[in-house]
Amino acid sequence: MAKGPILTHPLFERWEALRKRLDSAAQRVNRAPQSVEVVAVVKYAALEDVQALVGSGLCRWFAESRVQDAQARRTALDTERDAWRFIGRLQTNKAKHALELFDHVDALDSLSLAEALQRRLEGTGRRIGIQVQVKLTDRETQGGVAPEGVKAFVEGLRNFPNLRPEGLMGIAPLGESPEAARPTFKRMKELFDTIFTGPVGPDGPWLSMGMSGDCEVAVEEGATLVRVGSDLFGPRG
Repeated sequence: MAKGPILTHPLFERWEALRKRLDSAAQRVNRAPQSVEVVAVVKYAALEDVQALVGSGLCRWFAESRVQDAQARRTALDTERDAWRFIGRLQTNKAKHALELFDHVDALDSLSLAEALQRRLEGTGRRIGIQVQVKLTDRETQGGVAPEGVKAFVEGLRNFPNLRPEGLMGIAPLGESPEAARPTFKRMKELFDTIFTGPVGPDGPWLSMGMSGDCEVAVEEGATLVRVGSDLFGPRG
């Protein structure tokens, strides 16, 4: 972890407060705090704040939801591709550009996208991490694989040798209170446990659920990755 002036940046007060919340949530259910990692969602963050967090070494993961934004931001940052996770709905015609920027795609929900990624990776010797998005609401605008089809979908990814299934991702229904989201997170954990077994290592498998408003409940229900933007970087400008 970096030491010195960079850690005086106001961002780190928010980081410390967030980590305390996550650590306390983990301890309430007898989990090790280090079993929960943060994905810093930088979509609305100021570049200087992202630079500060990257330089500190405190956070392992950073996420973008639009390829064009990632291209511009990565030009200004000195980071490894492996640190970045794509969390938006990736269009197949953006697969090539996404693979130039990311080693993890956290919202896979179609075999056509899996095929597009595989074609681009064929013969490269490179494997990228894939999280399958689970559809947790009835909203047509939310992507994801229906819960009853997730296990077969993950098994189908074995046909794509350059894709490495590394977990599930889900977004609780918008507008719900954290407590109202608890049953959704509980169902996600049950589904995850039917598909991924064994201990969590440095490359997963991950259960990615929970955002700024509901991350503590998500941790209590088993999340190992939480996606946080506004609680780290402040509200949208």
